[in-house]
Amino acid sequence: MAKVRHVLGISGGKDSAALALFLKSRHPELDIEYYTSDTGRELDETYALIERLNSALGKPILRIDPIKENHTNAPSNFDHFLELYGGYLPSSMARWCTKKLKLEPFEEYIGEVPTISYVGIRGDEDREGYISKKPNVQSIFPFRENIWSEDVTKKVLANSNRDQLLNYYREILSPQELAQAEPYISKAISASFTQKQKLESLLRIGIKEYNQVVFQYLKTTDYPVGKLDHFPLVDNEEVIRLTDVFRILDESGVGAPEYYRELEYEVEIDGELKKGTYARSRSGCFFCFYQQKIEWVWLLEQHPDLFAKAMTYEQEGYTWMQEETLSELSQPERIAAIKKEHYIRTHRIQAKSQQNWQDEILAAEGVGCASCFI
Repeated sequence: MAKVRHVLGISGGKDSAALALFLKSRHPELDIEYYTSDTGRELDETYALIERLNSALGKPILRIDPIKENHTNAPSNFDHFLELYGGYLPSSMARWCTKKLKLEPFEEYIGEVPTISYVGIRGDEDREGYISKKPNVQSIFPFRENIWSEDVTKKVLANSNRDQLLNYYREILSPQELAQAEPYISKAISASFTQKQKLESLLRIGIKEYNQVVFQYLKTTDYPVGKLDHFPLVDNEEVIRLTDVFRILDESGVGAPEYYRELEYEVEIDGELKKGTYARSRSGCFFCFYQQKIEWVWLLEQHPDLFAKAMTYEQEGYTWMQEETLSELSQPERIAAIKKEHYIRTHRIQAKSQQNWQDEILAAEGVGCASCFI
């Protein structure tokens, strides 16, 4: 049986940290390599979390270097590539930071060895995240009901695979169970019965049973999981959501990143002084262009040195936000306007839906690079 590596990237965010602790607790038999790719421009709270996690896991988190040859003598990995890109700041339309500081170092680190990469996308998220194009790398999502990636799901549930799918289920279901399940197993995917509906139907038949079927299918392929004699996550039925992530972090003693802690701010609205709360919603570089305006205000007020550093990167034509510069955002009247908008919006939403601070994190997670902040 071919050697298969198990790896888990630690971003410094809550989800990847919780996943590492979860797998260590539930599946200690997995020999997982932990790694992180440092941009050199993370928040101090991010580095503190990685250090606490390093102690809790009982094995080192490898720091992989995105720079093969440093010809710039830049003060950080980010600054090295910024210089190579001629001062052109990354943006949602040109995410060279993710490519150069996260994805390419990961694929270089993996090489050509069959590898299972564990990804911390939760059961309450509707996204896939980064899937490596390297054929020797397979992503697994232990926090989700469906732990398999979209490419695997498509192949397993393909209409051309229906007969084989039924044969796999015949091996694990009783005759009575099979009789009830067969209409869903054999039904073709169409406009009226989508792949998503078929997947949900099979998961309702049984999560473990579906995982066993996928595992048997993978043994007929070159996917890394198919090279294993046994894959313990086949028996996984636990779905981990945002509240579970914070519970795992708290119970482990590692705790959540400090930047999630809500802090009070004051803002005058119609002559009355109001108190709202703000925090950061993600890990990643302190100048991440995906952060909300209120998070830039949080950075200005909680880490003024880092805000000032972020300002130094802006130059004519190159800014972190399209509509305004950090110098403009930092003006007192602009800060007050951002706080006012944030206070009114969050209180209006809370009044309608009883939304809490975790819901704000869920909303913010829909935007950004999963590679940076899971």
